[in-house]
Amino acid sequence: MGKVTGFLEIDRQVPRYQPASDRIRHFREFTLPMNEREVEKQAARCMDCGIPFCHGPTGCPVHNQIPDWNDLVYRGDWETAIRNLHSTNNFPEWTGRICPAPCEEACTLNLEDVPVAIKTVEQAIADKAYELGLIRPQPAETRTGKRVAVIGSGPAGLAAAQQLGRVGHEVHVFERESRPGGLLRYGIPDFKMEKATIDRRVEQMKGEGVTFFCGVNIGVDRKLEELIAEYDAVLYCGGSETPRPAGIPGVELEGVHDAMPYLVQQNRRVGGENSAAVAWARPEPILAGGMHVVVVGGGDTASDCVGTAFRQGAVRVTQLDIRPQPPEREDKLAVWPYWATKMRTSSSQAEGAEREFQVATLEFIGEDGILTGVKCCEVDDKRKPVPGTEFVIRADLAFIAIGFSGPIQTGVLQEMGDKLALKTDSRRSVNVVANDRDYRTNLDKLYAAGDVRRGQSLVVWAIREGRQAARAIDEALMGTTELPR
Repeated sequence: MGKVTGFLEIDRQVPRYQPASDRIRHFREFTLPMNEREVEKQAARCMDCGIPFCHGPTGCPVHNQIPDWNDLVYRGDWETAIRNLHSTNNFPEWTGRICPAPCEEACTLNLEDVPVAIKTVEQAIADKAYELGLIRPQPAETRTGKRVAVIGSGPAGLAAAQQLGRVGHEVHVFERESRPGGLLRYGIPDFKMEKATIDRRVEQMKGEGVTFFCGVNIGVDRKLEELIAEYDAVLYCGGSETPRPAGIPGVELEGVHDAMPYLVQQNRRVGGENSAAVAWARPEPILAGGMHVVVVGGGDTASDCVGTAFRQGAVRVTQLDIRPQPPEREDKLAVWPYWATKMRTSSSQAEGAEREFQVATLEFIGEDGILTGVKCCEVDDKRKPVPGTEFVIRADLAFIAIGFSGPIQTGVLQEMGDKLALKTDSRRSVNVVANDRDYRTNLDKLYAAGDVRRGQSLVVWAIREGRQAARAIDEALMGTTELPR
């Protein structure tokens, strides 16, 4: 814990943002970091909870030892704090930036709406560790002679690759895109996480012996069967990239796009890559400058489209959510320590988005094949249209951001779809079958982890699955393992 009476003496504080009028003029991170003393004071607020729900299954999928490193930060021991944090999380600088922080929802102080600023402290530990030169390659002292291939370099693939490389296996990571990172790099805007945070981890992993092969689409450029024959184990971490079908008339109109090609294209543009070279996107530039934009969906991807559109110069952005507007505050005694449904406003939405709740998108309408508006209506509590409530929103661009239905159908699934066992979950997503104990698929030597196995989820869940899959592979190859589960 931190200071015994810290939660009584110190108010909750989180980093401030640049004003919206300033931050929409660039794609860089806009959080104004707190100084070291301020972070130490926030860590001091951690209580001596009888049961710290923050790092249990309800709060943190990777089981970060949050009270421990809060105490270490409070005492100024940053070196031990990063060592403790790395024992459960390979990439805290990512989760500290983009995780929605279910740990803070589970904090005991959240019963009073003033949880410990856990996410802020986590990011500060990682950033301070880089500043002090504490994050360096940790190559294995001996090599095992075993070879492992990892397909996909998102958070699951990178976490598994780092764990396996550190115990001495020869690890080769195969990435379809031109740079490692998966949707961390190409799906999350730079204003939420600049990609230098990925590059420096990749350099660390190269120093640990991990080899990256970018621009290689397994199942297209190279057969999965070849990898299974050549390597002692193959881990499939392909992510969940197939957009969930909207079933809305008019999706063929010019100006209507799925969300991810839009975000990928802009991230490529910011990264100095060819923004049109996206296998899953239309070749023409998608730009919102001077346009009226409608975003269908209420999640993080929809919010990312909102922030990107504002930075491109959209004159108006409207976000449509079929769910009812949630309450400003939840009933703590009914939901704590679980994630609560309550009114939340993202930094992108706070930049000027107009939000419509309990609204269904009926049709995209246009003239001469070009989008001109979005026809909507109000819905009842069962999400059924309410007659007589139809209205039209002007739109020059519309983005569909209602989630993903499974891994991309080209590549591995195209090659092995008739052999690889698949299942449909409760959200009608089609995922690869593998349990969460040994992560084995029905094909010999092939494992699966991350969103390709569990469906669309959080980065922190992908890191957890990558770490656990690494342990399962190491144990299968060596008969025993020291990797944490």
